[in-house]
Amino acid sequence: MLLVLALGAAIWALGWALRLPQRLRWAGIAVLYGAVLGLHLTLPGGHPLRQATGESAALWLILGGVALVGLLYAGAVAALKRRAKKMAPPPAPAKPAGSFSDAELTRYARHIVLRELGGPGQKRLKNARVLVIGAGGLGSPALMYLAAAGVGTIGVIDGDTVDASNLQRQIIHAEARVGMPKVFSAQAALEALNPHVTIRPYNRRLDQDSAGKIFADYDLILDGTDNFETRYLANRTAVALRRPLISGALAQWEGQVSVFDPAHGAPCYQCIFPEAPAEGLAPSCAEAGVVAALPGVIGAMMAMEAIKVIADSGEPLRGAMLIYDGLYAETRKIRLKPRPDCPICGGLHQA
Repeated sequence: MLLVLALGAAIWALGWALRLPQRLRWAGIAVLYGAVLGLHLTLPGGHPLRQATGESAALWLILGGVALVGLLYAGAVAALKRRAKKMAPPPAPAKPAGSFSDAELTRYARHIVLRELGGPGQKRLKNARVLVIGAGGLGSPALMYLAAAGVGTIGVIDGDTVDASNLQRQIIHAEARVGMPKVFSAQAALEALNPHVTIRPYNRRLDQDSAGKIFADYDLILDGTDNFETRYLANRTAVALRRPLISGALAQWEGQVSVFDPAHGAPCYQCIFPEAPAEGLAPSCAEAGVVAALPGVIGAMMAMEAIKVIADSGEPLRGAMLIYDGLYAETRKIRLKPRPDCPICGGLHQA
């Protein structure tokens, strides 16, 4: 018996040394087993070879039966695995970078079915970077609708903190966040609204030193500020970097919105408003008041124009201004033309 086991081990070791596949090594052991069994079945009892190999054929028959059962079991398991592999559904293909998750497809389904927007337009929104100046009355609805629409990266710059008097119209803020910097309050609201977008808060006022560097990181600028100094700065910077500038303004019951884009033949802000009005002629909302829903109307219009510009859909308000009178529910649209002598964009139109 020990002699047969030693021969079997020698066959396996020789096959390993020669780097033979396992099936050939098992075949060698099977030949050895067949030879030993043949000796026991043909030679008479007491023969020296039978004595040297275990004497009784019964032991080898039992051993062969156990091995056969093991082989049949292993073969059955392998067959079941092959069958299960064939029946299993093919793995889902890996999504390319920039594609939408299932959650995003559900979220933006109403956009994707729009013929003028569709999947390509939604992908442009996902890849877009939009900066909103001001997280106040106009910035609040504009930011919320940009985030809801799936604009991938949204910057918001504002140096103010949330005040209780803001809550009458600045819907992005909440009572619990009074005293918090507006940009961080806006960030909290937007991330709660849509976790698939990136919010970049700039807790500072826009100034000459920072404007160019900040604007350069974005494709489109929305101006929702309430002072002319910042408006003219935003216009100069946007024109210099050839960025479209969507501007909104409001007072009391009336508001206006336009897309200033000299790179596409439209005038810039300073073409239409060459100089800031004299002090007292354009009072602030704090001085003149503003109805609560008006910033929502104009801010939503600004977001609408941003979506159209990004997705290249419809006809944005380039070279036009939409004026809304909330008191009498009237709108009017006026055409705007560039000024050849504009100190900001005049050279751009002549180029």
